[in-house]
Amino acid sequence: MQRLSFAAEATEEACDAMLAPPVGGARHYLSNTERTWKFSVLMNHDMITNEKLALVGNCESLGNRQLSDSVLMSKDEDEDSNVWSVSVQIPRERSTEYRYFVCALDPDVGKPIVRRWETHLQPRQILELANEPPRQCYDIFGSLNGSEKVDRGWLSSERIVQLKFFNAPFIWKQRMKRRLMYVKVTPMNLRIPSNGLDNNMIACSISPLEDSLSNDTHDTKENGGDGGTAFAFSEVVVLNAEDSVIRPQSQFGTACGFDDLVIFHLTVGDFESTAYLIDLYTYSSKANTDDPPHHLGYHYVLPNLFKSSEGHLEVAITCASRHRPLGMMQFGYLIVKPVPSLNMDMSISYQRYWNDKWQGLDVGHRGSGTSFKANASSIRENTITSLKNAADHGADMVEFDVQLSKDLVPVIYHDFMIYVSLKSKNSLQEHDFLALPMRELTLEQLKNLKVYHTAEGQSREMRSFSNDDLQEHQPFPQLTDVLDAIDPHVGFNIEIKWSQRLQDGTMEEEFEHVVDRNLYVDCILDVVFRRAGKRHIVFSCFDPDICTMLRYKQNRYPVMFLTIGVTEKYKRYLDPRGNRIETAVFNSLAMELLGIVAHTEDLLRDPTQVNLVKNRGLVVFCWGDDNNSKDTIKMLKDLGLHAIIYDKMDVLASKEIKQSVFLLQAKDSQKELLKLQALEMGKMWHPSTQSSFNKA
Repeated sequence: MQRLSFAAEATEEACDAMLAPPVGGARHYLSNTERTWKFSVLMNHDMITNEKLALVGNCESLGNRQLSDSVLMSKDEDEDSNVWSVSVQIPRERSTEYRYFVCALDPDVGKPIVRRWETHLQPRQILELANEPPRQCYDIFGSLNGSEKVDRGWLSSERIVQLKFFNAPFIWKQRMKRRLMYVKVTPMNLRIPSNGLDNNMIACSISPLEDSLSNDTHDTKENGGDGGTAFAFSEVVVLNAEDSVIRPQSQFGTACGFDDLVIFHLTVGDFESTAYLIDLYTYSSKANTDDPPHHLGYHYVLPNLFKSSEGHLEVAITCASRHRPLGMMQFGYLIVKPVPSLNMDMSISYQRYWNDKWQGLDVGHRGSGTSFKANASSIRENTITSLKNAADHGADMVEFDVQLSKDLVPVIYHDFMIYVSLKSKNSLQEHDFLALPMRELTLEQLKNLKVYHTAEGQSREMRSFSNDDLQEHQPFPQLTDVLDAIDPHVGFNIEIKWSQRLQDGTMEEEFEHVVDRNLYVDCILDVVFRRAGKRHIVFSCFDPDICTMLRYKQNRYPVMFLTIGVTEKYKRYLDPRGNRIETAVFNSLAMELLGIVAHTEDLLRDPTQVNLVKNRGLVVFCWGDDNNSKDTIKMLKDLGLHAIIYDKMDVLASKEIKQSVFLLQAKDSQKELLKLQALEMGKMWHPSTQSSFNKA
């Protein structure tokens, strides 16, 4: 048996030796509470270099669900066999739960990377006292009780680097403008070996490569070979109806045409020591079908060019044959890091789970609704009181907005800008207001200043709310307080606020974040994982890169992509992924999100888009002012939406029983449990059983 933890390695032969008698000593026997079990699994998914199968479970010998102490499996010696196996001691008198997963071991870092894992809600199980299956019987990876559930992993020690090539981002001389380019990205190793500089090593002063048809001919090996490539997994996804799945790159790259949205998805073990070779290829119009493409040019991107977690680069393309500038290319990048404070186990995942009974859920928008528009709620939005009021009137979930104060505390508030004044001021003139970005104020300042919503500051019409002096009516409640204060059976739709660049080049609400994306998301996830308990939580965001971060930084909660779609009410974003429902679907499939939150204006324009989403296996919520109508809510539920986000739950909800679906489901489960207990008690006191007791 071999643990994934390098600190405690042991081969299967060594494990067997521990059961054999030592020389000159007594034989060691298994404890009466343990038994040896041979796990065997058929791997019918493609695997690439450096990927191996492993095993994790709920007992000490299977790592107690921890990735670091999981058990590595061995492939059977038969070359044609795809069966992997390992023998492990497991408890005899209690059930053992376990999952299989595909991993990779970074030899330099010494930590495992989860590539894919089984995510059935109920893991595999070996019942107490069960007999070991016959040797020819085995599990099938990903398949359990007729259900196929395999998801990509999450970040443990590695990083994800995404390079985004949208709409042919190349700047050429006139003769090259119509050429279709194929792009391949290869991570390259910058480390200098202990015995000196290897001839194949790519150092900081990288010399141009000789003209070649593919990086595959540069005397390197994919995914951590003996050449200059780094220990990394180099994959790509094209966001379109035919693809939208992250997969290994082909030998001569991926087409990046004018209508293509291409994301290179690179999983890197040692970020600081990895550069990225970008090769460009093109096919001659006169070439035969089997002819290879022409290697047009290349560029090396060094890690020091990534100044923050996200940004854009404009780099020169070096001609492959003449080694001189040929043109320019522009692309976006995203760096996703693991959350330092989280130690994710492999007990369960809800990332792509949605119960069939959860249909047409009622979601309270900012709690009881927007409070600074015409006919708005009489309760201040995004407060504990507003959220409780929605829950009291039957909300299945409440939706609210989370952003960070200056001292990095997650608080609930919608707008990026606020208007402030001194609390001592009873009457206010125009010069008494000060407009500030919320990010510039600490939590203490937010609580002590008299704060007005952006709509109030701009109109100078102050809203007064009942009981406004009570604590639960105050704006800017902390996320920790909300998680503690609201009934745990009420679900949360937590929208992460992040301003984006608009299509005209300006920033949303003229607000630009100064906090690094990774740190921003980490602060929110840290609070959720410390305080959420068993609450049903869904994350959402209009920014697709924040959605990607939320997906890969944790393995527990689902993520949904908020979209504006085709709209006349809002300006379009520069990033094209959220401007159409169809594109949002492709991005959600590629990043393995739960689904999308569509703008109802777009759904009313074309209701068939609901089926476009659902037919691809995604969940669909909707948002927007159009939802604030009983007739529209009913129509949307009839269309089959999974949830509708709207204001004034106390007025518009049609529920007879004012309780969340999760509470009703918990009550039903409790009833079933009581029935089973009553049945067991009935068996115990059945006359035939009682007579046996009397005889005894």
